[in-house]
Amino acid sequence: MTTTILDLSGLKCPLPALKTRKALGGIAPGDRLEVRCTDPLALIDIPHLVNEMGYRLENTGRDGERSVFLIEKPADPA
Repeated sequence: MTTTILDLSGLKCPLPALKTRKALGGIAPGDRLEVRCTDPLALIDIPHLVNEMGYRLENTGRDGERSVFLIEKPADPA
């Protein structure tokens, strides 16, 4: 299992969600993507995107000014 870090600090809506969608398409099933954002709307957009794509949001947290999302791409997406 590999974790890729995607730092989207400074980007505003809708770019964090769009770049997260693109990055999720590029990782292998079973791997994880850690997304770091400063946009407050990402707290709504990223979980919604993950749910819509059928992936799993393992963790949501804070690192200073950034929201951090840990997303797993399942072996068999819904």
